[in-house]
Amino acid sequence: MSWKAKMNEWLEFEALDTNLKETLVANQGNEKLLEDSFYKELEFGTGGMRGEIGPGTNRMNIYTVRKAAEGLARFMVEQGEEKMARGVVIAYDSRHMSPEFALEVAKTVGKHGVKAYVFEQLRPTPVLSFAVRYLHAYAGVVITASHNPPEYNGLKMYGEDGGQLPPFEADIIIRYVQNAGSELNIEVADEKDLLQKGLLTYIGEKVDRAYIEAMKSIHLNDEAVERIGKDLAIVFTPLHGTANHPVRDGLSAFGFENVTVVKEQELPDPNFSTVASPNPEEHAAFELAIRYGKEVNADVLLGTDPDADRLGVAVKNQSGEYVVLTGNQVGALMTHYILEQKRANGTLPQNGVVIKTIVTSEIGRAIAESFGIETMDVLTGFKFIGEKIKEFEETGEHTFLFGYEESYGYLIGDFVRDKDAVQTAVFAAEVAAYYKMQGKSLYDGLIEIFEKYGYYKESLRSLTLKGKDGAEQIAGILETFRNDPPIEVNGIAVATIEDYEASESLDVVSGEKTTIELPKSNVLKFKLADGSWFCVRPSGTEPKAKFYFAVKGESMEDSAKKIAGLENDVMALVDRLVKN
Repeated sequence: MSWKAKMNEWLEFEALDTNLKETLVANQGNEKLLEDSFYKELEFGTGGMRGEIGPGTNRMNIYTVRKAAEGLARFMVEQGEEKMARGVVIAYDSRHMSPEFALEVAKTVGKHGVKAYVFEQLRPTPVLSFAVRYLHAYAGVVITASHNPPEYNGLKMYGEDGGQLPPFEADIIIRYVQNAGSELNIEVADEKDLLQKGLLTYIGEKVDRAYIEAMKSIHLNDEAVERIGKDLAIVFTPLHGTANHPVRDGLSAFGFENVTVVKEQELPDPNFSTVASPNPEEHAAFELAIRYGKEVNADVLLGTDPDADRLGVAVKNQSGEYVVLTGNQVGALMTHYILEQKRANGTLPQNGVVIKTIVTSEIGRAIAESFGIETMDVLTGFKFIGEKIKEFEETGEHTFLFGYEESYGYLIGDFVRDKDAVQTAVFAAEVAAYYKMQGKSLYDGLIEIFEKYGYYKESLRSLTLKGKDGAEQIAGILETFRNDPPIEVNGIAVATIEDYEASESLDVVSGEKTTIELPKSNVLKFKLADGSWFCVRPSGTEPKAKFYFAVKGESMEDSAKKIAGLENDVMALVDRLVKN
């Protein structure tokens, strides 16, 4: 069916939501927008779905949300009554339409007799992950678009372990979604009827208390918190999202009392009015927090994204200026602290493992090796870290110690199975207290790590290419790098090419190929002769091509010079591809 025929089907649908119909009618003169809204169905992939809010099959709206929920419901019905009774936990963030979409999921699964637990107010994604396990539910759904711009929303699904669905399980659900029929014809139940039948239960405070109690298990150093906790000056911003109360409650439970919240960003706001992007990866998101930090002479600044699964950390450097640490730097500090404290406490297991993604810095591996601990690489996406935690829980092969990715996602305690900015914020405060107890800052601790393990430096460049044309350009960039790869970059030979879609690693000099034992993914990684590397992949959640760069230098200046050369050479090649 053509996009115009699909659009007309929506326009002629008598029961079409009034607001969606008005928007659709108002946009009749904008053919490019209409084509983008209807030329395909909003992709339901391994991470769920995410898109701009509005009318159309390629947009987030009550009908596309219902279709996703219908697929989940049909799958659960086939699993039998016990799974249906265990039900689905549903959470939502502060975005436009999030509460409405959450209720639509409950009404859709409820129509099939599947129990739904819905949070009575917005909650962080990691609390949803925890709640699935705590309530012994069979699945979870969270309505969020993480740190995307305000016009976006999304839906992610979770398995009974509290982790995002890994590829095999996700593919099964995707088939059910694809076979659910027209999104306009999916039936939903009435909220009041579901409440009366016990198929809808609203949840909240009890789960929150259990989550905070579980979080106490990640605490590692009593002395640091007892001596420094009351005085450690913390500035926190939830960036208009879900983390305000959970992070403050967690800090209080740990004994951190000197907490200043950025008032302008404290309350939920779907427009994220004070920031260009509600993403702690973007250093501009810390502008207000830094202003507060200067006023109170803060030891550490903490910022969470809207659904509180990503954490940014800023600290004073040796010149007394606040700098936002990268995800790799925070990961290095936490890896070192966890392993050091566990060794000192006599709780460091011989079969311990640190899990990171393939685009995350190698400094974590160097740190772990010095403690005799293995580091394992997985594909980009925290679901793969969660999948490994579940595997090791079942096999006993390894004991999970820490999981992280360069994009500000971390997990310390596995009572959650997704990246968790709430527990990580509290843990970052403990690490800061530990260093302050020694008369040092977090930045001093980072420099000590660099001096011991090498001056690792990483960067990320994103190229945004929207719409149908943009998707084709991104595919073309990957195709060129795959079929006509560079043989040298910045004057340094390419030594190894890892193609994760072909599951193949090529030694450029010898021509020898080895198998990559990871799921297939459209990712290319180029390792250079001097140990530097860069990686290219399409974003799974945004219309972007992402380029990752990493080097190891003899000093801060050396690593900065190396990464600038690497980055400039690769992006010059990309610019030529885009212009052509």
